[in-house]
Amino acid sequence: MPIHSGTGIHYHRPMTSPVIRLARPEDAAALARLAVETFRRTFVVDYPMNYPEEDLAAFLRESYAVERVAAWIVDPAGQVLVAEADGVLVAYAQVGDNGLPCADAKPGDGELKRLYVSKAAQGTGLGRELLERSLAWLGERTTYIGVWSGNDRARRLYGRYGFEKVGGYQFRVGATLDEEVILRRR
Repeated sequence: MPIHSGTGIHYHRPMTSPVIRLARPEDAAALARLAVETFRRTFVVDYPMNYPEEDLAAFLRESYAVERVAAWIVDPAGQVLVAEADGVLVAYAQVGDNGLPCADAKPGDGELKRLYVSKAAQGTGLGRELLERSLAWLGERTTYIGVWSGNDRARRLYGRYGFEKVGGYQFRVGATLDEEVILRRR
């Protein structure tokens, strides 16, 4: 049975196989919690960015407010997939129209906006499955993704799917500017 804590989701027994499905409006609060948990885990624990806590808290409150996440779910130009195991969301992917600052981007290009897997579900192939389903939804369009420059593992994964570096930008979390790379797949 999953246990929810301030630091995430923990399991006393192995989780059942996650089911991937489209996010529904009633998932907004749970998805917002998962988004905060996975961002914090990625950029505070796995890749410590040393954000000032007040900057990080403000960023998370604004970026992953339930109302904002609910808007992702109903956006007709995008899709949000979630993976659910034992009644708990454990991963998600969001795609839609490109919003990255790339000079070569054209109207109608797509973007893999977010793909996060909770610690409990890492190593299960879930991230790869979410990526493949997201790319299938995007179809033949040119697709972009922004990745933190220090996340070599993600960059290698995306490289195996035909993404190549085409630019960069700075991603703001409070006063901190992270160097991001822009990857493109034609």
